[in-house]
Amino acid sequence: MNRRMRKGQTMVEYIIIISLVAIALITVFSIFGRTVAKKAAGATAKLSSEEGEKAKNAAEQVGEGSLKQLGECQ
Repeated sequence: MNRRMRKGQTMVEYIIIISLVAIALITVFSIFGRTVAKKAAGATAKLSSEEGEKAKNAAEQVGEGSLKQLGECQ
C-alpha cells in the first residue's frame, strides 16, 4: 500500500471510532439522562440551597418527551 492510501485508511478508521463513541454517548444519555440530571441537581443543592432548588426543579421537569425531542433536533 502506498503512503497516501494508508493515510486515507487511517482517517476512515478514526471517523468510524468517533462515530461509534458518539452513538454510545447518545444512547447512554438517553437512558440515564434523567438520573444524571437529578444527581447533578442534588450535588448543586448541597453546594447552594437556592441554586440547588432551581436545578432540582429543572431536573424534575425533564421528561421522556423532552429527551426524545432532543434526539430529533440533532
